[in-house]
This record gives sequence, structure tokens and C-alpha cells, in this order.
Amino acid sequence: MLTPHPGEAARLLNVSVAEIESDRLLSAQRLVKRYGGVVVLKGAGTVVASESGAMGIIDAGNAGMASGGMGDVLTGIIAALLGQHLTPYDAACAGCVAHGDAADRLAAREGTRGMLATDLFSTLRRVVNPDVIDVDHD
Repeated sequence: MLTPHPGEAARLLNVSVAEIESDRLLSAQRLVKRYGGVVVLKGAGTVVASESGAMGIIDAGNAGMASGGMGDVLTGIIAALLGQHLTPYDAACAGCVAHGDAADRLAAREGTRGMLATDLFSTLRRVVNPDVIDVDHD
């Protein structure tokens, strides 16, 4: 499982960030071909790609997520889902959706400026437990 942002992906493929961003789908496929497994190319329109050829584009998330530690939170979510026996591709897709949805809900309440990775924790709990009703939030 690789979860690079465009700068990291550019270094892994020895190309420019502009080249990564010009074709994010192809860039994710190239990373899978070179390194194997599942690749989560983070950014606006996060791309999830697998060796089987499965690809997904995650449209959840916002600019507030461009802060230190957000990738670590995403990796932790994906790891937790792998521990629940999801396939790597499904864990990556579900993890990205939950991560982005939590950030979108947080941004709707508090804005994107100053968003910290740790701010997602309480909102993420509500995202993954939708059957729990909390009248004080969301």
C-alpha cells in the first residue's frame, strides 16, 4: 500500500509534479506497475489503483486536509479496515471516503483554515457509526 501525495509520487516515478497532476489516473497506474499493491494518489480527486486494474476516484475531502499528519490519519484508517479483513483495494477506497467525509463535515462546521489531523477524530467516529444519533453534532 502506497499513499503518496503528488510530490512524493513525482519522486517515486522520477518525473515532475506537473506530469503527475496532468494525468493522475495514469500516474497511479504507473506507480502500481512499478511498486505493486494498491496505490492511493492523494490530492484533489484522490485516485485509488490496484494491480487487478481496479481504479476509483474519491471526490470527498477539501483543501483543509493539506496539513501535516492527515496522511498518517488516512493510513491508520486504512490499516484498521485491513484489520477487519477488507481487501486492500476496498480498505483504501473506504478509508479515503471516510477520511474525506469526516474532513468535509468538519469544514462545514468550522471551516478549512487551521484544520488539524487530530480534529478529524470525533467527526470520523460519527462517520463510521452513522446509526448513532447525536443531536449536539452534525
